[in-house]
Amino acid sequence: MEHQATLSAIQLAIAPVFLLTAIATLIGVVATRLGRIIDRARTLEERLEAGTIVEKDAAYAELGRARMRGWIVNVALGLLTVSATLIGVTVMTLFLGETTSPRSEALIPWSFLGGLVSFILALLCFLAETLLAAHTLKFAERARPRRSHL
Repeated sequence: MEHQATLSAIQLAIAPVFLLTAIATLIGVVATRLGRIIDRARTLEERLEAGTIVEKDAAYAELGRARMRGWIVNVALGLLTVSATLIGVTVMTLFLGETTSPRSEALIPWSFLGGLVSFILALLCFLAETLLAAHTLKFAERARPRRSHL
């Protein structure tokens, strides 16, 4: 009987573990983006200090956008950490609830939904940061003067 309860607990805990895998993957992606933002900002700061940038106003504007992007990415990382923690609590509660303490079941929906909400908010932060990054790009079409077809 106890063996059956343990097996059932493991089966219940599998689904949230897949979500933990997705969260861990997204943490890696977001952390990489943060590293790139920091590297670009350092490069700009070094070039500003060395005096090798012609358009200083544009460089300072880009540094401001990098600061905003970094803040958004940090919020996303915080939300992903909260999400992973709550999903981990869900897995532990599912396992313990099936094997020892049935009264812990009331925690399961709250920890799981909290983890999902945090994950969704982190995804929205990731979307906002990527949109901001794409907006700051200088595409050749925008820079090139348009020709009249007349």
